[in-house]
Amino acid sequence: MSNMVDPLVGQIASRIRTERERRRWTLVQLADASGVSRAMINRIERGESSPTAVILGKLSAAFQLSVSSLLALAEGATDDGGDVAAGVRRPADALEWRDPATGYRRRQITGPHFPAEIAEIRLPPGAHVPYPAAAFAFIRQVVWVLEGRLTFHEGDTVHELEAGDVIELGEPAPCAFANNSEAECRYAVILTRDQRP
Repeated sequence: MSNMVDPLVGQIASRIRTERERRRWTLVQLADASGVSRAMINRIERGESSPTAVILGKLSAAFQLSVSSLLALAEGATDDGGDVAAGVRRPADALEWRDPATGYRRRQITGPHFPAEIAEIRLPPGAHVPYPAAAFAFIRQVVWVLEGRLTFHEGDTVHELEAGDVIELGEPAPCAFANNSEAECRYAVILTRDQRP
């Protein structure tokens, strides 16, 4: 998806810059903490490049946030700097983020101040999205497969999940979401934070 089409690129850029500045980190410090190049972080913060899910995983891990938290904070900001109010949100009004590398699509279900974060994910056939263990620090997470099949790698353990299956994650481990089937997989990620970093 082109940066010119995706309205979330600017919001994600602003949130990453805000999280970095909140910690008083330079671009070099964030690059060292995340393993993402300084040049790439600079392009993302300027809204010149849409980060992939893998890059978001590395950046969120450096901030000790989940990817869901990072994107929920980005999506929850309004143009005037306020937060999205509680109430009804129609599917047609929801912002959907698309990973430019895999086609993975994510829609935040809950607002940034709701006590649990819920996101709907659509993983296309052949997609493989890995995250470092640090992206799962400080959170409790459940993955609920709604449609299709999901191959979930939790450390060295591989779980083959089908529609209706639920997995509650244990201690932080490197994880990967993979769709080895020929049909889209749709799943929900539900998480709560154990403690604030």
